[in-house]
Order: sequence, then C-alpha cells, then structure tokens
Amino acid sequence: MNAELRTHLIKASSRMAVFIGIAILLLVSVRTWVEPKIEAAQQAALQASLNALLPPEAYDNDLLHDTKAFLAPEFLGSNKPVTVYRARKQGKPVAVLFETIAPDGYSGDIRLLVGIRADGQLLGVRVLAHRETPGLGDKIEKAKSDWIDNFTGMRLTSDNADQWAVKKDGGIFDQFTGATITPRAVVKAVKKALEFFHANREQLWQ
Repeated sequence: MNAELRTHLIKASSRMAVFIGIAILLLVSVRTWVEPKIEAAQQAALQASLNALLPPEAYDNDLLHDTKAFLAPEFLGSNKPVTVYRARKQGKPVAVLFETIAPDGYSGDIRLLVGIRADGQLLGVRVLAHRETPGLGDKIEKAKSDWIDNFTGMRLTSDNADQWAVKKDGGIFDQFTGATITPRAVVKAVKKALEFFHANREQLWQ
C-alpha cells in the first residue's frame, strides 16, 4: 500500500469515526429528551385510568406512589408481581386498584383494572386491553355497552359466591348473544380479584 492511499484511508476512517460519534451523540440526546416525555405520558394515562374508577376528590395521597407489589398468579392471572395502588383519605384506607388478567378469553388474555373499596365493595371494573371478536366479545368495553357496569357496587360473600357466574352457568351475570366465553372469563377474573382482596386484606395496607 503506497503512502498516498494509506493517507487517504486514514482520513476517510477519521471522518467516518467523527460522523459515527456525532450520530451516537444525537441519538443519546434525543433519547434523553424523549424518555421523560414518554414516561410522563404513561403516568398521565395510568392516572386517568385510575381516576375513571376512583375520582380524585375521594383520596388525598399520591396514588401512583402509594403502592405495594403482590405476586399472586392464582388470583390475578400474572406470573409477574402486580402493583396495587392504595387510595387513602386523611390517612385512612379508601380503596385499592390493581390490574388482573382473565387468561381464558375467547382470543386470549383480557386485561382488567379492578377497584375495590376498603370495605370490600367493588368500585368498578374497566377493560384495559383485549383481542375479543368485534361486535360480539368486545361488548365488555365500556364504550360498546354498559355490561361492565354490572360489577359496580357488588361484593363477594360466602352467601353469593355461587352467583358469580354468567346465567348460562347458573349465575346472575348476562352473557352476550353468540359470545359466552368472553363474559364468563371476565366474571371469573373479577371474582378472583375479590378473592385476592379478601385473602390479603390486612397486607394490602401495611
């Protein structure tokens, strides 16, 4: 390799190294700027979901940071720890909110947000994500029907445990025409969420 070619290659390599360095610096800068905004948007979306079940005036603590993680796959359908958000007013327990998964939906997992008052009464249930059939199973969505509101105000007791099923299975909850699997899965998951609450009632607030 002659000296002229060697000099040319060295200069080309140096320029490429500079360009790569600039590109890396730009990527790091963009990531540093974007990540906090993404996190803030995610936190705002989470806060909005929680407030859909429990209005802000019902509690005075920092709901997003007053949390406790529980590993309870037999109740909540997840093999990962589930975050429980604890609402308090003047230091007294108000309610807990947490995600649970119905693993036996018609098209797979159905992610639910469940809110339960400190006395065990359901604040309500909302669907966070699903892949159920449009026009049939998607009626679990609040935007598609008011079926999900049937849970609001309900409790799980030893006297009514058998009623926690769709009517086709001898329970009190309506199924959908042509779609029994989806509401059955949701009812079962909400019942298990209440069982989780009762099984961990003291630990939830510690």
